[in-house]
Amino acid sequence: MTSENAAPASSHTFQVDLRGLVDLLSHHLYSSPRVYLRELLQNAVDAVTARRAADPGAPDRIRLYPRDGDGAGLRVEDSGVGLTEAEVHELLATIGRSSKREGGLESVRAGFLGQFGIGLLACFLVAERIRVVSRSAREPGAPPVEWTAAGDGSYTVRTLPPAARPEPGTTVHLTARPGCAEWFEPARVAGLARDFGSLLPYDVRVDETPVTELPAVWDRPYPSPAARRVALAAHCRDVFGFTPLDAVELDVPLAGVRGVAYVLPSAVSPAQRAGHRVHLKGMLLTARAEGLLPDWAFFVRCVVDTDSLRPTASREALYEDETLLAVREALGGAVRDWLTSLATGDPDRLTQFLSVHHLGVKSLARHDEEMLRTMLPWLPFETTDGQVSLAEFAQRHPVVHFTRSVEEFRQVAPIASAQGIGVVNGGYTYDAELVELLPRVRPGTAVAELDPDTVTAHLDGVDAAEELALSGFLGVARARLDPLACDVVLRAFHPLTVPALHLDDRAARHERARADEAEQADELWADILGSLRGGAPRARLVLNHRSPLVRRISTLGAPELVGSAVEALYGQALLMAQRPLRPADSALLNRAFAGLLEWATHPPGAADPAAGAPGTGEEDGR
Repeated sequence: MTSENAAPASSHTFQVDLRGLVDLLSHHLYSSPRVYLRELLQNAVDAVTARRAADPGAPDRIRLYPRDGDGAGLRVEDSGVGLTEAEVHELLATIGRSSKREGGLESVRAGFLGQFGIGLLACFLVAERIRVVSRSAREPGAPPVEWTAAGDGSYTVRTLPPAARPEPGTTVHLTARPGCAEWFEPARVAGLARDFGSLLPYDVRVDETPVTELPAVWDRPYPSPAARRVALAAHCRDVFGFTPLDAVELDVPLAGVRGVAYVLPSAVSPAQRAGHRVHLKGMLLTARAEGLLPDWAFFVRCVVDTDSLRPTASREALYEDETLLAVREALGGAVRDWLTSLATGDPDRLTQFLSVHHLGVKSLARHDEEMLRTMLPWLPFETTDGQVSLAEFAQRHPVVHFTRSVEEFRQVAPIASAQGIGVVNGGYTYDAELVELLPRVRPGTAVAELDPDTVTAHLDGVDAAEELALSGFLGVARARLDPLACDVVLRAFHPLTVPALHLDDRAARHERARADEAEQADELWADILGSLRGGAPRARLVLNHRSPLVRRISTLGAPELVGSAVEALYGQALLMAQRPLRPADSALLNRAFAGLLEWATHPPGAADPAAGAPGTGEEDGR
């Protein structure tokens, strides 16, 4: 068919299932029915803002009356700009249309809270009927108009006599849905109104009880800094439920952000989601805002009021844009400046803070060399000298050695300390990174990762003649541990109470893991794993020639007994290092202990009760 013969196109409009749309909002847009009150407050505040933009002397009155009508409803009155009959049809009955986008109000749009045109629908989450009576302030001669809508999508509009609403403004009546009357209880309405509207700039009341608490707690004058701290601590307890270690003032004038950050009194995981309270032009946007501060500032909880950040469509989160990025950086800078001021002016409070939240400061210091330089004398690290700062540790040791895992540190710390080797445990979060940055903020400092070769090189060697005399003992020991990919070396070191030291590195552990997997894999997978075999160094069991126990074991004549004793030393060295045991290690320990018990209960030459004859050592393989 050609275009000349085509039938003319007919025009249609989409049909909206209002109940289905309300269900969509309740399950996917809004987190809770409680937002209905925020939307009512928001519409009232925006109406007052619009009227005062044209008439700065207009009243700013907003009133909420719970248990309206039959006691299962709510009435909200405002002295705002109001609506004409034409505006009611256009704005209230058209989903997605907002008066804040109309040309007449565009010049003052920045002062509005809502800009999405779906707020009134939130009332259907708790109401089965909405009745709006409004009179326009822009057209004083226009009569009041009544708009009544039901949850099924139907609505009626009629004009009312002037006496129905003598003054400009709007009154909203809600009738509760079955099962939702609790949302209109006076105590619930008052609580929600205070939660959402405590910082609103207008006269908001529930019945005649004020809702607003202005100025904000961080903007009020106080007789002394101590009085300010007490007031902020009380505010934190009321809002977040904890007494803060300290409070950090937040002020970003260019972004219109004011508020306070409260320092948590106990440690939290960096992965824990931070919930910040964000007010938009006085209205609470969300109590669980994320991304307001940098990730490293997970130790604070904020309350802020802003007039520049953009909300999402649900108005329960912040829109990720360049403004939010700039605010995040500025607020992070405020927390950073607070830390610096503590380091220079209040070291006792800084020490108290770091005892709880050193992890957050370490996270910041990774990316901020100036902060690392400032905090270097204060940040605690686990070392062979105990818990000390990196600055103090570097003064004591010409070379700062570090390990990359807690296990590596535990296996070498006693020996390294006895040999005068300074080692930092870099196995904790961020510590290895900060140690490696040390030369950049403290020129002249030498930093080196500790490996088995370094430890072995610092241990005293054994006289060649003595080691040759012990070649038989060492041969048995090496043969026993060879299946475990572990070499045996003899050195002399302190303390004498440590008979053996197990040393390995990540490459050696990786090779052992590969070998274990290859043993359990099928032929094809074993061939693949076999092709990955590298020249990784083997683990080492360093026997202490100064240990009386090692000396006694080396003099035992029975190879089987020597082998069991060496296996026991190997297992003890693993346990001292708090290393996880592989199945092969566990089997070795069981075999060693069983062998030693056998030798203890059936020494050579003793009678064997089970055999009924003197033990010769041959019947049980000794």
